[in-house]
Amino acid sequence: MPDRIRQILSQISALDEELRTALHEQESRLRYKIQGRRVHFEEHIRAAHRRLRMGLVRWLLESRVQSLVSVPIIYGMALPLVLFDLCITFYQWTCFPLYGIKRVRRRDYFVFDRSHLAYLNLFEKINCAYCSYGNGLLAYAAEITARTEQYWCPIKHARKVLGAHGRYAHFLPYGEAADYQDRLAEFRRALNEKTDGDG
Repeated sequence: MPDRIRQILSQISALDEELRTALHEQESRLRYKIQGRRVHFEEHIRAAHRRLRMGLVRWLLESRVQSLVSVPIIYGMALPLVLFDLCITFYQWTCFPLYGIKRVRRRDYFVFDRSHLAYLNLFEKINCAYCSYGNGLLAYAAEITARTEQYWCPIKHARKVLGAHGRYAHFLPYGEAADYQDRLAEFRRALNEKTDGDG
């Protein structure tokens, strides 16, 4: 990998760490603490949140008609999402051990903490949980697919790829044939090493 690309990737990692620090500072300002997988607000903040919660009837009456009409379409996607979840999980549980790839730890991709927000009513909490599930599932599936691509074809495309996964930047340049088989073996060995998010 060229030095310039390594330098940019290093800068991205440094910015990612800076972002984590800034988010932690925000956490302190908003007066909540994360303990394990639970979020705890100070009691007076929680009480203020409860006072701001909109009741279910008022929430329904103030909802846009377009939003209410689209509910069956949005929630109609639940079954395909669950089916996709089952399929992608079955795939990694059966194929990854055969390839020697560390499994993706599912729980790292599914975050359901918005239910702790006292200013959300029941419908809003359900909507937030559904969105968290959908986005978590797609991120989980993207990592499974990224590891699969690293195993079978760790080569960049000739054209720019929008939304490429984090592993893509380390793939081989398009058309670089020298030592391909040796490099492929290196990519495969790397998948069996312990990395963040492995289960």
